[in-house]
Amino acid sequence: MNNIINNNNIINNNNIINNNNINNIRCLIAKYIPKSIEEEKDKELIMSLIDVYQDKLLYRSLSFAHFTSSSMLFNSNLTKLLMVNHKIYQSWSWTGGHVDGDNDFFHVAIKEAKEETGIKNLTPITNDIISLEVLPVNGHYKGNEYISSHLHLNVTYGFIVSENEKLKINKQENTGVKWFNINNINDINNINNIVTEEKMIPIYQKIIKRVINYNK
Repeated sequence: MNNIINNNNIINNNNIINNNNINNIRCLIAKYIPKSIEEEKDKELIMSLIDVYQDKLLYRSLSFAHFTSSSMLFNSNLTKLLMVNHKIYQSWSWTGGHVDGDNDFFHVAIKEAKEETGIKNLTPITNDIISLEVLPVNGHYKGNEYISSHLHLNVTYGFIVSENEKLKINKQENTGVKWFNINNINDINNINNIVTEEKMIPIYQKIIKRVINYNK
């Protein structure tokens, strides 16, 4: 079996493993400091998967687990949250999607936010990850294709968006784009009134509280 090593790429039987991709991902996740026991355990799992599957985790072709990148979008004074009504999950949710080979997760988060809401400009609250999760995804149909149950290895970023931005529904991805109030603790605690995907409720709540505290 012949291996060709060139410019940090290992080519073996037409499968390309990019060492730069692997190192960038490993460093990004390793740098993140978990803020809960759940994040600590999820980080351990992600790091172990990176060691085994390396940059294959960047592609949906690794069907049981792959990376996604998401955004939580806030107005300038952190009293509103911009969300989309997700077609598959039928719930108001953050923006985001599969990285599909892109190892710049920050770039993916921005791209997905723009595509799903129609906004043009975002200001990062920080360039660092603000949350990290391993999210189970139930089997579902996307169009005529059945997608089996799998894991999303997800990182989340936070951005400020002007309320003057023109919003546009992405008919392939969602059925609505809307600002929601989060200007008091009751709004945050009662986010289940708008989010019907139960597993996401505590995740959204922790991120909202984290971002508000980050800016104090």
